[in-house]
Amino acid sequence: MLKLLNIADAIDRFQDRIGKWLYWLTLGMVAIGAYNALVRYLDKYTGMTLSSNTYLELQWYMFSLLFLLGAAYTLKHDAHVRVDIFYSKLSVKGKAWVDLLGTVLILFPFCVLMLWTSWPMVINSWAVLEISPDPGGLPRYPIKTAIPVGFLLVLVQGVSMFIRKLAIVLGFEDASGDGESHLELAGGED
Repeated sequence: MLKLLNIADAIDRFQDRIGKWLYWLTLGMVAIGAYNALVRYLDKYTGMTLSSNTYLELQWYMFSLLFLLGAAYTLKHDAHVRVDIFYSKLSVKGKAWVDLLGTVLILFPFCVLMLWTSWPMVINSWAVLEISPDPGGLPRYPIKTAIPVGFLLVLVQGVSMFIRKLAIVLGFEDASGDGESHLELAGGED
């Protein structure tokens, strides 16, 4: 179990690095959004055209990356929306069972389905080097590639979550998700 928890720790550290990068992406997205709003306002008064479809598309590309790549980071930090009518009243082991079953029965199949269904679209987009139909628009194939990458990251984070919840169910005390393994059996060492 220690080796599996080390794998989970490595996955979590990787997701945290992506999360740190996403902080900067968010700042860039806000800056581009502010620029878009400001120049649209200035265009009316200056008669100059400072805005462009490139900046508008760049803003929604950045938002798409934030959403797609941030899903795994959000899962790592258990920050997804959860309807926990019963979940909050469960013991740690009960919560681990719910998360374990949800990961195996819902998360893994959904990620695999999304990878399987998005892959042909991405391949086609790269084959034709798809670009935006709008004047000054950006290429679409890189952002379409982010779809399977995002679901692959969620799938990998699901593996970490599975390992941590399995450790709890098997009677190990860790799986806190803090990036450090504190592996102890309830009655002794592993």
